[in-house]
Amino acid sequence: MILQFGAGDVFAQAITNAFGEAVPLATPIRIAGLQEFSLDIQTELKEFHGQGRFAIATAQGKSKVGGKMKGALINGLALNTIVFGTEYATGTMKSVYADSTGQEIPTATAYTIKVTAPNSGTLTDDLGVIGADGLAYIKVASAPKTGQYSVSGDTYTFAEADKGKRVYISYAYTYALDAAKRIDLTNLTMGNNATFKLLYLTNYNGKKTLIELESVTSGKLGLYGSKNDDFSIPEIDFSASTDAAGYKLGTLWVME
Repeated sequence: MILQFGAGDVFAQAITNAFGEAVPLATPIRIAGLQEFSLDIQTELKEFHGQGRFAIATAQGKSKVGGKMKGALINGLALNTIVFGTEYATGTMKSVYADSTGQEIPTATAYTIKVTAPNSGTLTDDLGVIGADGLAYIKVASAPKTGQYSVSGDTYTFAEADKGKRVYISYAYTYALDAAKRIDLTNLTMGNNATFKLLYLTNYNGKKTLIELESVTSGKLGLYGSKNDDFSIPEIDFSASTDAAGYKLGTLWVME
């Protein structure tokens, strides 16, 4: 007899991308920080009745294999393998800077503040300006008046009437980072989707079980479930189908 304890280990390897094309030399990925894993095999039962109350015969009909996994650690390769299946770019990260210290608008011309993005980054999007009174400054194209501002590149311009006031500037920026991945969420045509091979291992007191599923497709991604004082744990629902030949769903290995 084998007891199962703990979340186990999940490994995935891409089979096809979001366009239904085979992925050559796909990189296997471990779903790190696994919190939960479940796998269900459901089969319809067809009962034949005569005139009596109880079935004379019962046969199995269509079957469905699906499951769910929760893992706390987000990885771009894992998300792309399991869910998105598209080309991704590397080497650039985008982030947001929300100033919580504030800067004073200069008292001399030209009443401008030049922001410097962290990590030698480049400002890409203005995300607004808040005054010390909590009110938002209004963005204009040029020549700002009281309570207004304009942006050109990384330079924010304010009205002379607001000189000396403290403001809090927020913006998005990009910077170089070798490990970063950018996955574009495009509106793909229905039908084709990413598939992957899945291996799930349990190991308790040296006794193991392993299930291999030949072709798996994700149906739901719960990417963020953020709380003020807790970790967010992404959740993925999936469904398994047979291999391309239509014969093999997978293999179950049990030590006893």
